[in-house]
Amino acid sequence: MLKIFWVEDQFHWIDKFKGILELTDFTSHSSDLFEKNKNKLSIYKFVESASQAIRRNKDMPDIVILDANMNGDNDAGLSISKLINQTWPAVPVIFLSEHSGTSTEEKVFEQSHTTDFIAKHQENIEKVLCWRIKALIRKSRAIDSSQPETKQIVSSLANTSLSDKNKYIRSSSLVIDLESWTVYWHGEKLMNPNNSDRPLAPTPRKILRYLVEASPRPLTTGQMEGKLGLDRFNYASYRQHIKTLRHSFEKACQRKKQSSFIEQNQLGHGIVTFGDEGAYCWKI
Repeated sequence: MLKIFWVEDQFHWIDKFKGILELTDFTSHSSDLFEKNKNKLSIYKFVESASQAIRRNKDMPDIVILDANMNGDNDAGLSISKLINQTWPAVPVIFLSEHSGTSTEEKVFEQSHTTDFIAKHQENIEKVLCWRIKALIRKSRAIDSSQPETKQIVSSLANTSLSDKNKYIRSSSLVIDLESWTVYWHGEKLMNPNNSDRPLAPTPRKILRYLVEASPRPLTTGQMEGKLGLDRFNYASYRQHIKTLRHSFEKACQRKKQSSFIEQNQLGHGIVTFGDEGAYCWKI
């Protein structure tokens, strides 16, 4: 059974998806669609009521589904998404909206840690929504919380104040402390791959941050140059910093005796090369 937090102001969409969201078994790998125990579905039709529920912070959901435009406010969903990122940083956020492919979608990805953006008007939308939720739940539950270090980091995130949560970026098993610039992967601190006694250099850490913040969108060399504010930043230097990051992740995986990070990159997960324009993206 999942706990689903859903913000939608139009009754016909609620009627369309309510039964599916309540009855679908999103945790099963089988083709069996429905489960015996209903998912716990909390529906909010107004930004104010949704925000109050989030601030009470009594019952963290497994996943959040948001509409983008509510009652004529194009930024309604974005404001809720930001509040969710602060209150429940580990919870995946999906937008289910009529504004896919517009500046609204762009703004959501640029200004919040949104996981997915799904167009309401598309063929087999009910199946598409279920497929995406299942995939996100699998990724969310793949976080290795069995390690003591990971438990401590996750616990500290959950117990910090709203303002303090802005000091962290989290994506699956990755945690970036924006104050100390310490980076953890499955609870293991990322170090300089050429000298395990030295921390990861500042530029690769910043690149990682910007890739995670832009995810799932890639960042080209030019876009990364603008974010870093560096002179003479080119594709060769971008590629070298990406190589450093990948090997730092690889060393952390070796210390934890986990599967190869570089092999996962080759399968399209982690730090992924995107297209032929010197772009990379963070994909988990």
